[in-house]
Amino acid sequence: MIIMIGCVLLLVAVLAFGKFMQIRALIAAVPKPAPQTVSTAEVQKLQWQSQFTAVGTLNPVRGADLSTEVAGLVRTVHFKSGQDVKAGTLLIELNADSDIALLHSAEAAAAQAATVLKRDQAQLAVQAVSQAQIDADTNDLKAKRAQVEQQAAVVAKKSIRAPFSGRLGITTLNPGQYVNAGDKLVTLQTLDPIYVDFALPQQQLAGLAVGQVVNLTVDTFPGQAFSGKINAISPKVDAATRNVQVEATVSNPKQQLLPGMFANVKIDVGGVQEQLTLPSTAVTYNPYGSTVYVVKEAEPPKAGSAGAAGAPAQPANPPGAKQLVAQQVFIETGPTRGDQIAIVKGLTAGQVVVSSGQNKLKNGTPVVVDNSVQPANNPAPTPQEK
Repeated sequence: MIIMIGCVLLLVAVLAFGKFMQIRALIAAVPKPAPQTVSTAEVQKLQWQSQFTAVGTLNPVRGADLSTEVAGLVRTVHFKSGQDVKAGTLLIELNADSDIALLHSAEAAAAQAATVLKRDQAQLAVQAVSQAQIDADTNDLKAKRAQVEQQAAVVAKKSIRAPFSGRLGITTLNPGQYVNAGDKLVTLQTLDPIYVDFALPQQQLAGLAVGQVVNLTVDTFPGQAFSGKINAISPKVDAATRNVQVEATVSNPKQQLLPGMFANVKIDVGGVQEQLTLPSTAVTYNPYGSTVYVVKEAEPPKAGSAGAAGAPAQPANPPGAKQLVAQQVFIETGPTRGDQIAIVKGLTAGQVVVSSGQNKLKNGTPVVVDNSVQPANNPAPTPQEK
């Protein structure tokens, strides 16, 4: 019985050893993954100026669509489209003949009331009239003069003047045209200085202050920067977007900036600091975190790791050649500028990371570096289209 049990155990051991050798041979026969060609970039420590960026809208410091309070017939247009005017400049006259006639009538009535009051005051001196008559004459004169002022205001409304200095828009008004009260006649905009209004997230509110310098660019004038200062920060955060409204005043002496334009706004925050930087293309974003692939030398094979007997041997690396592999590393990213991104945690200066080709990599994948074509790494890129 003991001999039979020993024979069975021996048979099981022989079968297990044979299966182990078979699996080992199959594993050894599996070809190693071919190296993947990638481009790389070195982690650099650069001077970094933190900035807030936003898209803003240009608005006039003063701007209005001029209209008339009263209806009337246009008699004279005293301006040309696009003309610069000063405050108080007469722009449009409406027909006011009947109103002027009523004004003259009111002035005559006021003059008559003044004469009556003067005559009754002389009679009061000799006790010819009572004090009650003088009081009545005084009140009548005040009423007549009020009518004169009222009618003069009506006449003044028939002359539309510039309420402030600025540039007029395009108008289609012509003499003889009838306009109703409230009709838009022409737009008037003050262009120097000019406001830029933009919104920033509430977490950036701590870095804002009245008087802070802002720089803006518009696509109308590529390569040209305009500067201004923050003059107001809204005391209320929008509950829907969690953004705070900011207004800055920008000098516009050449009147190149016009209301309604959009602008790219940048605000320098704090002083210049050193940051580890990489091209933005080197970072892979995933739901579980941001990662990069660090390129390093492969570890030499361990002794005794040769394949089983009969398995094809792997070719040896040429003398002096270094086998490189990619190692995935989790990182924490910071602000961005242009094509660059700041690395807060996970890397050190001088490390080499994959800048393009990450989609075909995993931990331990052999790589071949080809930097003949590199992704953009410009902190202040400009449009390339012509």
